[in-house]
Amino acid sequence: MAGNTEVVVIGGGYAGVMAANRLMRRDDVTVTLINPRPKFVARLRLHQLVGGSHGAVYDYREVLNDRVRVVVDTVVRIDAAKRSVTLTKGGAVGYDYLIYAVGSGDTDRRVPGADEYAYPISTLEAAQRLRSVIDATPASAPLTVVGAGPTGIETAAELAEQGRRVTLACGGALGPYLHPRARRTAAKQLAKLRVTVLDGPGSKVTAVTREAVQLANGRRIPSEVTIWAAGFAVPDLAARSGLRTDGVGRLLTDETLTSVDDERIVAAGDSSAPSDLPYRMSAYAASCLGAHAADTVLNRIAAKQPEPVSVLFSAMCISLGRDVGIYQLARKDDTAMGLYLRGGPGAKLKELSCNFSVKHLTNEAHKPGSHKWIKNNNKRQEQLRTKHGQAVGTR
Repeated sequence: MAGNTEVVVIGGGYAGVMAANRLMRRDDVTVTLINPRPKFVARLRLHQLVGGSHGAVYDYREVLNDRVRVVVDTVVRIDAAKRSVTLTKGGAVGYDYLIYAVGSGDTDRRVPGADEYAYPISTLEAAQRLRSVIDATPASAPLTVVGAGPTGIETAAELAEQGRRVTLACGGALGPYLHPRARRTAAKQLAKLRVTVLDGPGSKVTAVTREAVQLANGRRIPSEVTIWAAGFAVPDLAARSGLRTDGVGRLLTDETLTSVDDERIVAAGDSSAPSDLPYRMSAYAASCLGAHAADTVLNRIAAKQPEPVSVLFSAMCISLGRDVGIYQLARKDDTAMGLYLRGGPGAKLKELSCNFSVKHLTNEAHKPGSHKWIKNNNKRQEQLRTKHGQAVGTR
């Protein structure tokens, strides 16, 4: 492609920032990053924002290459035919290539009363609002956290460590990803923090009121503040724009992360579904996918065949307060091993992971193309054959 190439990146999270920085490997590429807020949000630390131990935001100039232009706005539609995006504040931005990295946010709260009385925690604005509500709530008031994935566990532990009365309504298993041994360790630490853990089939929340949550087993749990941490959902921008998505709204791509509808559109992070077999939502995967999405665009600009994506998950980290954590090691198929680190070492590794999730971005900003990650090509191909009956190709 002769002349300058215009690339628009939608979304300024881990995937979008990494992609924007990596595109700076070429001097003839101009990048516009569009994001609804003027600062980078370290989502791994939103539970700390709620607890008051971390601000969870960074100025974009700390994590972005100086050549990246930031537009603070929201994209309401992608016009693939015209190669442009329409913004909330009016006007449109054209592109030669588009990187779709809109991330994920609050899941649909379809439980009766949840929209009215439960507080989400998946976005900066939601976490800031929750922090204000908790600060205004008496220390003796009962709090309930709904959902026992990493976000729910970490939020419950963070608040309990401050002396809050916390109930964790799991809706199933505590820490479903964890190996049973690590799960028992998490349960013991939560018990030390005096968190009441309600797990098993009957622990699913079926209704939320102003003063309580109702469980599937019929129990009514008093709750002055109910915190909703029951998973994430992706924005519907791709579907609204006429692009094909998976069942939950992630943009369908091939193995190079290129949209199945348009080779000028590449996806990364939580909102991407390569071969309808998406990677686990995480900051780690988002950064790796963001880097790969940028490489796909750079290869197309250079008239080279993009490579298939591959990411190896080696662990999951969960904090259980400021000084205790679990570092759960994983197999190549991203299932938990019986091996894990706990206590102080687990907490230190969790903190390192949070720090490195931002440091990887700043390193890429200063030296585009420097980010490296471990690949898992053989296992990915095996998973694709299991799902589709054969390896899925690239465009």
